[in-house]
Amino acid sequence: MPALVVQFAPDDQPAYLGTWLDRVGQAWQLAKTNEGIQLPDSMAGFGGLALLGGVMGANDDLPALRQAEVLIRDAFARGIPVIGHCLGGQLMARALGAPVTRGAQPEIGWTQITINDHPLARYWFGDHTGASVMQWHYDTFATPEAASRLALSDGCANQAFALGELHLGMQFHIEVDTPKIGGWLHTSAHEVEEAAGGPWVQPVGLIEISTRQQIQASQKLADHIYHRWLSRFARPGA
Repeated sequence: MPALVVQFAPDDQPAYLGTWLDRVGQAWQLAKTNEGIQLPDSMAGFGGLALLGGVMGANDDLPALRQAEVLIRDAFARGIPVIGHCLGGQLMARALGAPVTRGAQPEIGWTQITINDHPLARYWFGDHTGASVMQWHYDTFATPEAASRLALSDGCANQAFALGELHLGMQFHIEVDTPKIGGWLHTSAHEVEEAAGGPWVQPVGLIEISTRQQIQASQKLADHIYHRWLSRFARPGA
């Protein structure tokens, strides 16, 4: 059955996630809520759910965000795997009753995360004990009571959580490719300038250099994560 990929903002497109789904031959549908596309009432007929990021906050009073949380809870109830990137991970946390709050400092650019020594961390991230990942966020989620915290960074205590081998919420952007990051730096360089001097904010030039250095390893990690997600896809009749 197809995956449902939810896009909330015009500059937060599927990028490498879409490339990967096409490469492995997995059917998928893209719902662009930023263009007024209404989300389905339920996850019936879909094999998995992926939620992308966006410039809005998870707590913002936007109908699309609340509709997404309804879908997330429906997917949980049906045993349909959910994966969330940045805003998507925050919406997953909210759907499980965990708060999303302003972080102590923004994280913008490539930062190092520490992956916990936990069976679920090994399941989702392989044998990695750390990784360099792309970040662009001001808010952060708490780890839901029902979930296991899998990763952290010096600037953000909650970088990833999982509900078993079925659902993964991430604070970072594992779906990025070079054009997507380039687009962000073109349209949102002012955000980097406004946050300059923060301990977890890289200058635009350094983000460009780091992207060239880190993108291959980031996408290799994404391959592993997405394969885990796909392996749990619901079959017809869910």
